[in-house]
Amino acid sequence: MAKSPTSAKTLMLARAQVVGKVMESLLDQVDFSRIGEDHEPMLQSLCRGLMDEAVTPAVERQLGGPKGVDDAAAELADDLIKMRGFLSLLQHSRVSDILVNGLSQIYVEQDGQLHATGIVFPSEGALERTALWMTARIGRPVTQDRPMVDARLPDGSRLNVIIPPLALDGIVISIRRFHHQGLDLPGLARAGAYPEAFQPLLAAMVSCRLNILVSGGTGAGKTTMLNAMSQFVPERERVVTIEDSAELRLRQTHVVRLETRLADAFGKGEVTTRMLVRNALRMRPDRILVGEVRGPEALDMLQAMNTGHEGSMSTIHANTPRDALERLGTMIGMSDVSFTERGIRGQIARSIDAILHVRRLPDGRRVVDRLSEVGQLQGEMIAMQDVLRFEDGGGKGGHRFVATGVRPSFMDRLEHRGTKIDARLWRLQQALPPRA
Repeated sequence: MAKSPTSAKTLMLARAQVVGKVMESLLDQVDFSRIGEDHEPMLQSLCRGLMDEAVTPAVERQLGGPKGVDDAAAELADDLIKMRGFLSLLQHSRVSDILVNGLSQIYVEQDGQLHATGIVFPSEGALERTALWMTARIGRPVTQDRPMVDARLPDGSRLNVIIPPLALDGIVISIRRFHHQGLDLPGLARAGAYPEAFQPLLAAMVSCRLNILVSGGTGAGKTTMLNAMSQFVPERERVVTIEDSAELRLRQTHVVRLETRLADAFGKGEVTTRMLVRNALRMRPDRILVGEVRGPEALDMLQAMNTGHEGSMSTIHANTPRDALERLGTMIGMSDVSFTERGIRGQIARSIDAILHVRRLPDGRRVVDRLSEVGQLQGEMIAMQDVLRFEDGGGKGGHRFVATGVRPSFMDRLEHRGTKIDARLWRLQQALPPRA
């Protein structure tokens, strides 16, 4: 007797969820770069043992009893052998992005450069199962009812999966890896991301509670920079972080981490960034860190900055610091509160103290492109002045960081709190070091 569509779907999702848990353990225990076809019996035995640990009696019944568990273990072991090349990418410490465009196009970003791997999936079924177990293990299985999934993996990496018919050329999987090392300001200075002499200033901007935006394009290193700067938030403060996919890793003890939630297949249960920002204001935070501002929550964030939550920070997609302010204004216009254009700009000018703009160079390195102070509203425009600029030599080499000679007006606040900055900093010129 054929299974009903409902029971077939239940079986598929139950198997995918348990396989996802087993795969999580396998990625910790097995080096797939060293696995060959002669290891299949060993893998099958290992899979069966891990299945026994992961499968509850209720799930075993969903899988069809012990034979169903055996079948799932055998299928998984077979997939592992055929997909060992892809799985080894998940374990590669220097790979920052893994991009799967259908069966035969798998790319990685390594050291800031994108490369084709030459790795292929053995079949459409293997690719489908991979997409399903990766999403099912985090409770968001990708199906025809939910053909797009954006989520965070247990290690903090960001996962995005989109399947046909939305993806015309096959299943697309995008994984942005989260690396625990190199997330401090000294490490970024050693990598050439900014002049080391500016580190005391950046640290003081955070510890003295300036409101800071980190702007830049996709993959420019905005979250990395926000993570690095957050280490100078004083330990005594209560910090609330709000993100779509939790990537911030604050070292302080008193941190409350909030994460948005997508609507379910019926369009219910969505929790937006704006809802979390508003709720955070009731949680007695000293600071609010928004992983990325991209909508009407911009208004609530700016109002928080003006009402006792100084020192709050966020990232924003933008091409320049000026563009970041314009985008912020557009987002405020998306809110349910009516403002004139001048009123919007006035709100921004009163709230944001500085913008740190980062960008990725053609060779893959990320640098601080500009450190800009945000001034007061002058006429219809917000005054801005660059404190530090990165000059690329017009494509002829000679990349360097150049201080503009401007002593930012917020230095009065920093000095009042005990920060001392050598006046020579405002005249700094430093060549970009050769790539390591």
